[in-house]
Amino acid sequence: MASEKVETIVAGNYVEMEREGAATAGDGAGAAATSGRRSSKLAVSSLFWHGGSVYDAWFSCASNQVAQVLLTLPYSFSQLGMASGVAFQVFYGLMGSWTAYLISVLYVEYRTRRERDKVDFRNHVIQWFEVLDGLLGRHWRNAGLLFNCTFLLFGSVIQLIACASNIYYINDKLDKRTWTYIFGACCATTVFVPSFHNYRVWSFLGLLMTSYTAWYLTVAAVVHGKVEGVTATHTGPSKMVLYFTGATNILYTFGGHAVTVEIMHAMWKPQRFKMIYLAATLYVLTLTLPSAAAMYWAFGDALLDHSNAFALLPRTPWRDAAVVLMLVHQFITFGFACTPLYFVWEKAIGVHHGAGVLRRALARLPVVLPIWFLAVIFPFFGPINSTVGSFLVSFTVYIIPAMAHMATFAPASARENAVERPPRALGGWAGTYAANCFVVAWVLVVGFGFGGWASTVNFVRQVDTFGLFTKCYQCPPRH
Repeated sequence: MASEKVETIVAGNYVEMEREGAATAGDGAGAAATSGRRSSKLAVSSLFWHGGSVYDAWFSCASNQVAQVLLTLPYSFSQLGMASGVAFQVFYGLMGSWTAYLISVLYVEYRTRRERDKVDFRNHVIQWFEVLDGLLGRHWRNAGLLFNCTFLLFGSVIQLIACASNIYYINDKLDKRTWTYIFGACCATTVFVPSFHNYRVWSFLGLLMTSYTAWYLTVAAVVHGKVEGVTATHTGPSKMVLYFTGATNILYTFGGHAVTVEIMHAMWKPQRFKMIYLAATLYVLTLTLPSAAAMYWAFGDALLDHSNAFALLPRTPWRDAAVVLMLVHQFITFGFACTPLYFVWEKAIGVHHGAGVLRRALARLPVVLPIWFLAVIFPFFGPINSTVGSFLVSFTVYIIPAMAHMATFAPASARENAVERPPRALGGWAGTYAANCFVVAWVLVVGFGFGGWASTVNFVRQVDTFGLFTKCYQCPPRH
């Protein structure tokens, strides 16, 4: 007998515990007297604090995707050359959008299956490793948990390193290591943000800040013009090590969808996420391409020794404003990268369900300590991006999602009963399978293989040159 087609159930709306608690609080005597005040508070809270719309998800994806890598992309262009730099940005942007789409399909498939079994997710945030566990079993769960958590750990480290690197260009009275201590304490306050719902206003502001910085870099580079003799110093690509290091940094740039599942779970209608990441990527390209190209045009090979674009621009009020805005945005992005780690830790120690905000915040603090420590050990702003990209991003957000999608829908019954079918314009199931095979092969060979070799060589070179625990990485000599 042919397999019977099961009833399709669309993933339901998620009601976070904060809103549910507020809506049900005060039942009984006196509830009617305070209902007006509560409604006003809820309206204000919803405007700034409780996000879950398509627009919130778009702001979260776009804001989280670019962050500090905006300042290292000119450095990558000096390693790749202009043509390859532009080509890799577009290529990896589209590839990242594809695997983000795959992750969204797997999330909706998992959640729909679980909701058929009457599972309630109102007090539980679904994460990527749980999707893999529910669809494919514990071995996939363990692989997803290992790569995702390690990537997010080092992603948080990179944001902390970037904070110290940027503030130094405003105030160099303290070395970058001291600034790392200070900003580590500041970023620890993200433990008080309950979930991705609560980043509504921060995601919006973060994207505005990044947009300002990107266009500042573009305009400042054009106004500055080419430095003396720069026409003879656009030598990229000159070495294979530098070429694949730069390519892997761009792979890292468009691999920010390690938090896709958490962003989807914060949506009222997560099934509408499908094209959001692509729309976010297209906007991000309008920021990254002009800024990186203009900086490379103006400064050429000088960028090879300055992984932070701010280092080559003269100090002006406009530059100081861009530095300050990027600091705030990096704080926001630190929260984006760290919040999924907070969730994993909460589940491990049993405080994720039903615990109050203060108790959860205190329980989260141990997660920040290793991030703080690693940022002090490896302060290599720029080269560390490529290393994380080749060894962690390549598997976390490219290889594993593509393979998981193929494995999940390998049985004919799974394809027949799939909640989300592949678009016919892409060739249906056959076209999707071919695209997934290409992603796995390309990232495995170019991203992990050549990229891993190049980024390791470059990273070891930084350690040999500057040493671990260096006080001030790539700081100019003091006079």
